[in-house]
Amino acid sequence: MNRRNRLLPAALALATATALLVSSCSSSGSEDDQDSAEGTPSNSPAATAPSVPGTPDATTAAPGTPGATTPGTTALAPGTPAGSPPPATTPGTGTPPGNPAPPAGARWQPTPGLAWQWQLGGGVDQSVDVPVYDIDGFENDASVVAALHAKGRKAICYINAGSWEDFRPDSAAFAKSLQGSDTGWKGEKWFDIRKLDQLRPLMAARFDMCRSKGFDAVEPDTIEAYNQNSGFPLTADDQLRYNRMLAQLAHERGLAIGLKNDLDQIPALLPDFDFAVNEECAQFDECDRVAPFVKAGKAVFHVEYKLDTDRFCGKAKSLGFSSMRKKLELDAWRKPC
Repeated sequence: MNRRNRLLPAALALATATALLVSSCSSSGSEDDQDSAEGTPSNSPAATAPSVPGTPDATTAAPGTPGATTPGTTALAPGTPAGSPPPATTPGTGTPPGNPAPPAGARWQPTPGLAWQWQLGGGVDQSVDVPVYDIDGFENDASVVAALHAKGRKAICYINAGSWEDFRPDSAAFAKSLQGSDTGWKGEKWFDIRKLDQLRPLMAARFDMCRSKGFDAVEPDTIEAYNQNSGFPLTADDQLRYNRMLAQLAHERGLAIGLKNDLDQIPALLPDFDFAVNEECAQFDECDRVAPFVKAGKAVFHVEYKLDTDRFCGKAKSLGFSSMRKKLELDAWRKPC
């Protein structure tokens, strides 16, 4: 079965896509670094979800710590009963009529420095002792999210929001007219993000899925089509409108949302997004461009694929980033700063 791993950053795709795809494949097989890394082996079995009634909320405590909150979280809105599941929504419609969007303080606000795990390949290895997990929203069910919550962790729902994937269960819902050029990954085509009226309900349904499974946040991928060879005449303004629509959909559902790469638009989108996810800013000497998130009190979840930790961790720590080295396939292996 095909599995989405990651998309190359815009600077990589524009300037040196072919060369770096080759080098990425070779670097991800560097077993010398992987064998000596801190963290967990990539072949650890996925944990079995315990029987946990309901969906844990933002005040879920770590086992053995009654009443504790996960670092970097905020409490539920006043008057919300502990353990209450989120209210149901009709897919594609946003917040139900008569129910106002949750206030900003009611959703998770990831703070700088939180350690994290990013695993999109294989069964989720829940033995990594970090407070934040970023996992595939389609390939993990509510029991996995509940198991993470029972350990006092937050869960980010990875979805592709910028390109069509032929292996997703909802792929038939996306009209041919929405699909542009190949992204460079098998079975994927760029979306025509100008067609907000068509994409909004489809993205809303995906965000509804994340919410129904109990996720705390979403990581929408491939959201910088305007500077790629998408097959459409997209502009920076088109991308801003689309990305802000995604942020609105997430916030309507009480979900935090991360800005994936899209460095050029960070100044404009910083108020709309709750955290950042960045790939290889150290490799391309761009980490200072992501630093405004930390200055705003928002986490930057950062990975490098080719550089070893001694090449980037010093600066990453000084900037307040949550950084680690990962394999390109984003399995369970990690080497944190």
